[in-house]
Amino acid sequence: MPVIVLEASDLTSPLSLVRMWALLSGCLTFSLVASLVPSDLTSDTHQPSFRILCMFTWCLFFILTLLIHVVNIIQFHSLVPISWKNLTVTVAALATLMTLSATVTFPWAVMCHEGAWPRPIAASLASCLTFLAYATEAYLIRNQTQDQKGYMASVPGLLKVLQLWGGCEMIVLVVEQVRGALVKVGLAAVGWQLWVSGAWYALCLLMSLGTVMVVLGDCAGRCPLPFDRLLAGFSLTGVLLYVVATILCFTRVLELRKRDQDLTDRKTGPTLVVMEAVMASITLLAYTVDLAFSIKLLRDRSHA
Repeated sequence: MPVIVLEASDLTSPLSLVRMWALLSGCLTFSLVASLVPSDLTSDTHQPSFRILCMFTWCLFFILTLLIHVVNIIQFHSLVPISWKNLTVTVAALATLMTLSATVTFPWAVMCHEGAWPRPIAASLASCLTFLAYATEAYLIRNQTQDQKGYMASVPGLLKVLQLWGGCEMIVLVVEQVRGALVKVGLAAVGWQLWVSGAWYALCLLMSLGTVMVVLGDCAGRCPLPFDRLLAGFSLTGVLLYVVATILCFTRVLELRKRDQDLTDRKTGPTLVVMEAVMASITLLAYTVDLAFSIKLLRDRSHA
């Protein structure tokens, strides 16, 4: 039976301290949110889905960070059948983006704005601290020596994390718009543009998720196609699909402006469409830059 030897440096290294910070603030955040009473929450009909999204984010990355922290302390990461260097930076970077979204979404869509309640405010501050902890962890991993960090710590790897985050946010926004239309009018109110955009987002999300899983599993060498060419193909497909989706988003924004809809309806009005257009533009930029890196990599290898 192997003997586990714990050293003080394992618990006092900057990465370990930052992970403990993320664990404490994350646990505090979802504990405070779980203890909220109905008077602390907004009465909007879409509030439960936003609250579930925030709770899912905080709980998921708390569990992942706890597992990474424990495995790292007991030095069992060599037994994990995945790329440990890529896993840690992927979790840290994705947690940074997801907790940033939760930090913005919670006070906007979950908190009651009619009074300054202490627990919702404390939960928002704790979520902000969680975001800062994960951002610090990603920064520390990103600045490690070259042999300590994997592909996901490079700019192309981080762009794939950004694409994955953008896809998750786009799916949530589309689902909320469909639900809002169904509650107010019915299925006939959901335009074809929204269905097309949702299909494109789901396809791109699957491609990004598949790419990340292949990298984490160190399966690039087993791919039947050259992996660098496959990445370039995925990036080009993502650019084309997001160009179409972004155009459809801005078309819907212009249509809503022509109808003079109430701009103060935060959850079911044009605000969600505007948010979708902004997120689509950010994700399109990520795919475009990633495509440029992939083309540069292919050109360098062809000249080698």
